[in-house]
Amino acid sequence: MPKSSKKQIYEDDKTFLKILRTNSGDNIENIAKKCGFSRQKLWRIKKRMEKDKTIWGYNAVLDDQKLDVTRYIMLVKRSSQPLGDAINKITNLIAEKKGREIGIDVLSVGYLHGKYDVAIIFTADNIKLAKKFSEILAAEGGNLISEIELMEYIFLLRDGGITSPEVKKFNEFF
Repeated sequence: MPKSSKKQIYEDDKTFLKILRTNSGDNIENIAKKCGFSRQKLWRIKKRMEKDKTIWGYNAVLDDQKLDVTRYIMLVKRSSQPLGDAINKITNLIAEKKGREIGIDVLSVGYLHGKYDVAIIFTADNIKLAKKFSEILAAEGGNLISEIELMEYIFLLRDGGITSPEVKKFNEFF
């Protein structure tokens, strides 16, 4: 049997990733059926993508309300100082270590293009802890940070490619 073309491999990869995004907890056999692949083919694709870090983790989508936490996004604008190792310092030391110390669960950190340079999405038990986290970030970031904007999620419509099962409650906000 001839090897698949690069185009076909690319299309198969996209099909698998699209299904995986919303069904990562499903077993390999069901995912293979949804993709239209054999179990063996899907297993090979999955292992290759894990090895080359196309897939670098799996997450469960959790209900913040049931966990009694609130989700926040912190936007950080850096100063005009040379960046150097600032991104690593912000993400590793501050967002991970300092956040964990005060009970913050950092969900996502990304470098942005636009008015702000870094977005940190995290959960906290309350706004007081979220503000403390932003104060720590400002203090530890020193002259590397010129502005921090802290926002609270009111309602999460979609996360991890999955629409909230509570989406009908969104209408209450309007």
